[in-house]
Amino acid sequence: MYTPVETLEKYNELIRKEQALLFYFSTDDCQVCKVLKPQIEELLSDNFPKIKLFYINLNTSPRLSAQNRIFAVPTIQLVFGGHEYLRKSRSFSLAELQDEIARLYRVMFT
Repeated sequence: MYTPVETLEKYNELIRKEQALLFYFSTDDCQVCKVLKPQIEELLSDNFPKIKLFYINLNTSPRLSAQNRIFAVPTIQLVFGGHEYLRKSRSFSLAELQDEIARLYRVMFT
């Protein structure tokens, strides 16, 4: 389940406190985002349960997009230990995303 993040302060707090996060940046009118969002949720819950999932709506949180240099949606940002390790924007395959997360996940949690 996605937890919404609406402020830069909350975003920075999560990065400081949480070990593994995936931020899903989207807009209200992005149809691809609406289709992809539940697929990514399922991917994480089935394969990477230690990664916490957060949603950032760029329509309501423009400061977050500016701060993170988000220029296209959907954008996925994977953060481990306070550092961004992966960013995917616009068009990417779920299989590719799964493979890249799996490599990082193994390093962090095994």
